[in-house]
Amino acid sequence: MQTTIQTAVPFEGTGLHSGKPVRLVVRPAPADHGIVFRRVDLSGRDTRVPARWDHVQEFPLNTRVVNGAGVSVSTIEHLMAALAGCGVHNALIDIDGPEVPILDGSAAAFVNGLVRAGLTRLNAPLRAIEILRTVEVRHGLAVARLSPATTLQIDFSIDFEDAAIGQQSKTLNMANGSFVRELSDSRTFCRQADVEAMRAQGLALGGTLENAVVVDGAEVLSPGGLRHPDEAVRHKMLDALGDLSTAGAPILGRYTGVRAGHAMTNRLLRALMAQPDAWTWVICDDRIAARLPGVGVHLADLPAVA
Repeated sequence: MQTTIQTAVPFEGTGLHSGKPVRLVVRPAPADHGIVFRRVDLSGRDTRVPARWDHVQEFPLNTRVVNGAGVSVSTIEHLMAALAGCGVHNALIDIDGPEVPILDGSAAAFVNGLVRAGLTRLNAPLRAIEILRTVEVRHGLAVARLSPATTLQIDFSIDFEDAAIGQQSKTLNMANGSFVRELSDSRTFCRQADVEAMRAQGLALGGTLENAVVVDGAEVLSPGGLRHPDEAVRHKMLDALGDLSTAGAPILGRYTGVRAGHAMTNRLLRALMAQPDAWTWVICDDRIAARLPGVGVHLADLPAVA
């Protein structure tokens, strides 16, 4: 069955790149609505922006969706990961600015609010996208791949010159609430040199040591250090789940990312959708539904930081 949340959930914070305050409210929505943003600060044109792969505008630093009227919402990946990881299939998200608040740089606060709101089962079947054969995209050393599997699995590898990050790899089966337990509290990260470069371009104006893990060589500059020794690769997996959820339905397949980012994952979804023989729709019976992210999530699964 498709789901939505039982009650509206508000969130307030600052946009990572704009540095401006923003408020959003995740609201219940009917079956087959999907995840849709609505810019409540605008009028006179279409303000609804579907959070779907074919509305994603390629941008290196975050995931941005745009509608036909040019209305956009950016940095949606952490909220999208929380929705997917909590098993929310339908929601209307009212937002009073162009960027989702960064909060603490992870998805933990979003997960906390969604789990506390609870889910409502809707009287409509849930469809999933089953991967039938491998689809892959490459760009330089970066690789993003989807291959057949009975559940959503994420396998990610990164390699950074800063010793505080270095080489990291992790693989997770996303069933049984593993996103909430293992990934949801992992924060976005960057190098101190990159922060300075972004600010020179008018970006990351809302970035602080409290909402991102900032590293400089072997040193972690953010207070309290890391939440996990491999927090960086965990966050990349969090991003991947959020970006994969723009497929518009749960995916049954194995995602492999090597040095991949938001743009690569969207290119992968576009390549997948362009090859109809590489995937098929399946109706989720109880057996399939039990393997989806978010099934069986409880408050006890939430990380302490939430």
